[in-house]
Amino acid sequence: MRVFKLPDLGEGIHEGEIIEVQVSLGDNIIEGQAILIVETDKAAVEIPSPFTGIITAIHVKAHDIVHVGDSMMEFSIEGREDEAGEEERKTSAATSPVQEIPTSQSISESVSFEEKQGRVVPASPATRRLARELDVKLTDIKGTGPGGLVTPEDVRIAAEHQKQVEQAAQAMDREERVPLHSVRRVIARQMALSWEQIPHVSHMDEADITHLEVERKKYKKQVAEHGGTLTLTTFALKAAVMALKAYPFFNGRLDLERQEIILNHYYNLGVATDTERGLIVPVINDVDKKSLAELAVELPRLSRQAREATLTIQQIKGGTFTLTNIGAFGGTSFTPIINYPETAILGLGQARWKPVVVEDDEKNRSIVPRLILPLVLAFDHRVTDGSQAARFLNIVRKVLGDPVALLFEEEE
Repeated sequence: MRVFKLPDLGEGIHEGEIIEVQVSLGDNIIEGQAILIVETDKAAVEIPSPFTGIITAIHVKAHDIVHVGDSMMEFSIEGREDEAGEEERKTSAATSPVQEIPTSQSISESVSFEEKQGRVVPASPATRRLARELDVKLTDIKGTGPGGLVTPEDVRIAAEHQKQVEQAAQAMDREERVPLHSVRRVIARQMALSWEQIPHVSHMDEADITHLEVERKKYKKQVAEHGGTLTLTTFALKAAVMALKAYPFFNGRLDLERQEIILNHYYNLGVATDTERGLIVPVINDVDKKSLAELAVELPRLSRQAREATLTIQQIKGGTFTLTNIGAFGGTSFTPIINYPETAILGLGQARWKPVVVEDDEKNRSIVPRLILPLVLAFDHRVTDGSQAARFLNIVRKVLGDPVALLFEEEE
């Protein structure tokens, strides 16, 4: 008999949530066959079997929280009996807390013979009439009168208690408790950590993306022919990198223990992605070294993997700055939470057509329709200041408002 325990998943991960048990009792399993899917803080991971044999016990189920070293399953190995494994299984079974489920027979045996046969409850005719009026069973009441006599006061107290129970049940019907599972549990922990550790400040501005939208529509078919999707987020990634190069503190992180600010000279940008399981942030490495066309291919691929829960740990680690775009869902503005331990996050709202006053070279003013994009930069005020945030967004505004600036940046 062999006991399979949750192995070390690497990256300092000590626990995970069982997403799916892919085998059943009695299954013949070969070594390397996937038997579990475990979701950690980083990603969903398929766990292969280290043995070839028959599954004789399964100790976990979907949504269980498990830790490295916990017993997952037991295997019977054909041709040999592993005495050490058998001893380990017995020890594990002896020390594991097991909740007994009472059977109908044990419940029946716990009821007195008098109750099973229908006992006669001592009560006066008036008390019995009151019990009928209040819809209370005398057999449910412990009498406080002489010899266990049920009194009218006993009936009224029982009726009030019954009413409270019914009201509580009705309240429960109006509520639903949803377990904090997998990704949502991780998000809750991460967001609380970020809000507790980082003094957030948000600077907001707007970018005129009228020309950019024209260029995006102009080239999106050409990009699609190469398997990409040219979105506003693609352009925003390049704009963010140009701003990060000019103001590198936004691409760093604070090391409080050593009293240092670490400046990253590489640009790995995370993109917050909405999925059924919650917000996932896949990371695009070396954005500064990739063309718009390359980003237009990689970004939708990573977003698709995030929604399908097929991202690897490597694809969601090592980010230096995060971008989040809620434009598809509407709203005029929002204040994103920094992806700890990063220093800043750039948010894009919903672009809308607005009447804008413009001035020509002759200082003549006119009102024209322009496509305006809301921007927000949330940053760690311990690392940098509002004046730098304003300058940072000025670069983002300029780049998004002038597509030619992106072309020049591509050539550098």
